Amino acid sequence: MLALAALALLAATDPVFLGTAADFAILTKTGISTVPSSSITGNIGCSPIGDSGLTGFSLVADDATAGQFSRTTQVTGMAYAANFAVPTPSKLTTAISDLETAYTDAAGRTVSSGANLNVGAGSVAGETFTAGVYTWGSNVNFNSKIYINGSKSDIFIFQMSGNLIVAADAEVVLEGDGTGNGEPKNGNIVWQVAGHVEVGANAHMEGVILVKTHAAFFTGSSLNGRILSQTAVTLDQAVIVAPPSPSPEIGGSGSGVTVAKSDSAGIIVGVVVGLGGGLLIIGFFAFRYYKYRLGLKAATKL
Repeated sequence: MLALAALALLAATDPVFLGTAADFAILTKTGISTVPSSSITGNIGCSPIGDSGLTGFSLVADDATAGQFSRTTQVTGMAYAANFAVPTPSKLTTAISDLETAYTDAAGRTVSSGANLNVGAGSVAGETFTAGVYTWGSNVNFNSKIYINGSKSDIFIFQMSGNLIVAADAEVVLEGDGTGNGEPKNGNIVWQVAGHVEVGANAHMEGVILVKTHAAFFTGSSLNGRILSQTAVTLDQAVIVAPPSPSPEIGGSGSGVTVAKSDSAGIIVGVVVGLGGGLLIIGFFAFRYYKYRLGLKAATKL
């Protein structure tokens, strides 16, 4: 039984690495606009456009840092733009590059199973999603609740070639899977959208939105997660709450490490497995794996 669990871990979905893009609640290339008052917990940033792309925020430059960022009553955090003082421009360039890399990574994942392909032909109201990669060759929409069911360590990736349309008052609900390991974390939920995103009035979303074009959050809508857009984001009295930054749940800039499947294999090989009432300790292969990966000094001297 434990051996089967180890094999299941090998097949588990890897997290999407956000790099320094994880330092932002909203990050865009062409700007962020708000109809006041919106409420954003976390940093916002735009690049290559300058602060002319941050509209509706009534920004106040931070004199203590000689203008490296600005503040606004609508953001619990800092506002960054490409024309702010050094080193902000280079940091934003890196963050935008990390955003693009994360989008490409998420878009390139292989669907977990045939059952995860084109669920509901894109109309997913009432559906329950467990951990894995889901793919649609169309728009995805829902006008009521959908459920994301799993544990705090599970990874969910939703890929779509079209748009993500969330109707007014619709809601993403996070549910524990009954294992006692908590419920899914919004930092482990990724929406990769090749088109645009619309979140209707008073609707609620969970997760990291990686969108190729723009994202619009209408009056009273909300998100626990991040919006990482390759064009613009518009907010109308919306509420955006980012996971703690940096985001270790998805390999953010503070974690420094993304566990790839090859690394997972090395870890699993070293587990202690109960078999036939006895203990089978597979240490030899784990030692050889880490000897190769880490370049142990003792091996070099031999």
